[in-house]
Amino acid sequence: MVIDGIYYALALTAGGAIVWYLSQPVFALPLFVLAAFCLYFFRDPERAIPDGPVAVSPADGKVVAIYPEAATTRISIFLNIFDVHVNRAPIAGRITAVEYMKGQFLVASREVASSENERNIVTLQGAGSCVRFSQIAGLIARRIVFYKKVGDQVAKGERVGLIKFGSRVDVFLGPEWEIIAKIGEHVSCGSSILARQRQV
Repeated sequence: MVIDGIYYALALTAGGAIVWYLSQPVFALPLFVLAAFCLYFFRDPERAIPDGPVAVSPADGKVVAIYPEAATTRISIFLNIFDVHVNRAPIAGRITAVEYMKGQFLVASREVASSENERNIVTLQGAGSCVRFSQIAGLIARRIVFYKKVGDQVAKGERVGLIKFGSRVDVFLGPEWEIIAKIGEHVSCGSSILARQRQV
């Protein structure tokens, strides 16, 4: 459980108790329902991280695009409000850059969200490869959290951040990666394989 979910649930429960005391119980019910939803939304289950030269999904969600861009391939993953929103490192390595970019809050399932929405772009260098991924805010999600900093070493599948509520994550992989993911596939953060590193 992400600690934020506990804070939100406690605040909503307290609000519901006050409404219950001052008014009728039926008016407090929506606040209690929202409190329960926050506990569900901010869940953080353990995941089995696959071994070997593979890149794992940094987010739960549906693969909505696989798009060649210059020297990389972009894999876009859309997270709805029922997906786990904790983000994990796609490969093991060192964080060499973290770039925050202001932007809009368009619906994250739209293609334009990759280039227009508020986002946090992280670059990882490891095992002879450079992998980037973007945490992208959506229509509801307006709070991107990243726990690490430049210079930190991370393990593959390690928790690195969170995007609150519906959002999008893009992963950028170079030609040294063979793409395994398929459009329409639902992937799990840290355990689903997006690509396999080609042997030189």
